[in-house]
Amino acid sequence: MNLTPEQKQIGKENFLAALGSKALRRDFLKKSAAAELSSGNGIGAYYFHYGTVDQPVKIAVLGTGDEGSVLIGGLNPKYVQVVAIADIRPYNQYRAFHGDCYSATAAAVRPGLMKKYGWKTEQIARANCKVYNDYRDLLADAEKLGIEGVIIGLPLFLHAPAAIEAMKHGCHVLTEKLMGHSVANCKEMARASQQYHKHLAIGHQRHYNILYDHATELIRSKALGDLHYIRAQWHRGNLPGSDSWQMPLPPGAKKEDIGKDKLAAEYKEWTEEAERLKALIAKNGAAVDKITNLPDAEKTEEKIDLAKRLSREKAVAEKELAEWQKKIDQKLAQLSDYALIEGKEVYGRPFKSAAEYGYISETREADGQTYDRPAIEELIRWRLWNRTGGGLMAELGSHQLDAASIFIAAAHGGKKQFPLSVCASGSRSLFNSLDRDVDDHISALYDYPAKDYDPNDELLSQRKITVAYSTINGNGFGGYGETVFGTKGTLLIETEKEGLLYRTSAVNDKTRVAKSASGEPDIVIDDAGDKLSEAIGYQAIYATDVSRGYCEEIEHWAYCIRQNPEADPAKVDESIEGKPALVTRCRGEVAIWDAIIALATNISSDLRETVNFDPAWFDVASDATPEAAYAERLVERAEGEDDAAYAARVEAFKKNHTPHLDRYDG
Repeated sequence: MNLTPEQKQIGKENFLAALGSKALRRDFLKKSAAAELSSGNGIGAYYFHYGTVDQPVKIAVLGTGDEGSVLIGGLNPKYVQVVAIADIRPYNQYRAFHGDCYSATAAAVRPGLMKKYGWKTEQIARANCKVYNDYRDLLADAEKLGIEGVIIGLPLFLHAPAAIEAMKHGCHVLTEKLMGHSVANCKEMARASQQYHKHLAIGHQRHYNILYDHATELIRSKALGDLHYIRAQWHRGNLPGSDSWQMPLPPGAKKEDIGKDKLAAEYKEWTEEAERLKALIAKNGAAVDKITNLPDAEKTEEKIDLAKRLSREKAVAEKELAEWQKKIDQKLAQLSDYALIEGKEVYGRPFKSAAEYGYISETREADGQTYDRPAIEELIRWRLWNRTGGGLMAELGSHQLDAASIFIAAAHGGKKQFPLSVCASGSRSLFNSLDRDVDDHISALYDYPAKDYDPNDELLSQRKITVAYSTINGNGFGGYGETVFGTKGTLLIETEKEGLLYRTSAVNDKTRVAKSASGEPDIVIDDAGDKLSEAIGYQAIYATDVSRGYCEEIEHWAYCIRQNPEADPAKVDESIEGKPALVTRCRGEVAIWDAIIALATNISSDLRETVNFDPAWFDVASDATPEAAYAERLVERAEGEDDAAYAARVEAFKKNHTPHLDRYDG
């Protein structure tokens, strides 16, 4: 939205004033300030109704790549103790311990286990945390290691196999979103959770984001009036040649590739810079020593000043060298993924080839062009392929459609609403059509029930809330966020960190919230605003850094494990006012909604047609799935294929997309 800095500031002040008003959350926020704060980020336990744990839960992390390392960054050692990790990439094992130092932002979200637990060296870290390559080997030792739960950051197609295997071995599970690679996978995971009596939490962190909790309360209170439209977007600044999902491959992985030998070239460049700094440090050190050792009679003021300047330059160079050395070490670890091309030993540890770990090579042909993809490319760039990932909707869209579902449920008094339909369009506008399966752009329109919706009434069947969503790879303009349109107000959430509020389209007006004649909060234009309420709201959100919810979701999961080890959904927390259920906020039965919406959107985009949601898809006990329902449209008939052969392939597709827990036996 094109807002001036002044209009954005007004929106922020309006949002804060609404939260701190007597009509909304003033009493709640005052209690939060006085509460005993046990969360690592200060206030998660109060907002999301959990307490401390007497003893940290022993866990393992399966998959320590980009998202696995982010989850490591969200750990609170008071709640969980990591005793083992598993990742088949040498680079990811390195990052698990050392974090990511390529930028300040990366270092903040991926600090590594050594920083989290205060382990001074990698040797000490490995003595406290056992390292495995294959996650299956780790799970086989789970009981021996005393592992109580696992966090899964593996590629999407491994979520179900790893989660179900972990639960079979007696471990509770928190897995990254999307829940599963197919709806059948999701139902199998949820059923395994019920069968083995284990907590299954899915990492849709907006369920534990305090900013979204405030936004949800604002909607629930009816301050926005009746919801009728939500607009959301996630525009990624990824263009050909600089796509973060098309990570560089180690030298020798393939003959020709975008960014071929980039890693080796950067390693050489950075090493040369380190050598330059070492030479400067040595030169300055020698010069300073020479001046220092001069007889006092020869130490002129000019020479003393020179020594001081050279000492300062030496200290700056030493600091720069230390930072460069961290980057060089990380780049060397990234280069060590070459071990996965054919299988080699690196860092004294044997690694199999990517193919031996289950990744596949493929030659792709279209329009006279050929693209050879080795197994290591499918491993490193797994998000680009349908077999291993789920594209933009799985990685990005699921987050924001989850937020839309939360907002719409709040508008219905907290009751989740089945989406009615989705009409989506996808395109590959920028990238090579052979070096990926996923689209660059996806735009979708969703219909949800609004207040008074009645499918059996000619007029009331039109009472709908429309959700318009777009996610793109491109120049990234616009970033990401959600805009909620109500009859009395408009709410914007930007980058999971800021909330803006206006009385409908009055973007230049300050507002306050007051009780209306009906007793509901109302947004009233007021030139003076509401400074006291704004100050209370500011304290609630900005007193500490706004958490994206990773820490809180892990803490609550650990608390539920300690208080409800059998994952009984009927068990409540007697120690907390209101007696909340001792299950996670985004358990399998909740997260499956987000997976269904994302995966059905992909189906709609692929088929170029509207998909109508079937409530049976959302029922974990039902075998119905969208993939099976659309099997005859999704399975393309091969040229010259007879009816019997085609029908057999359709039936095989349906069977593969119907939940069968026994497929994971053995």
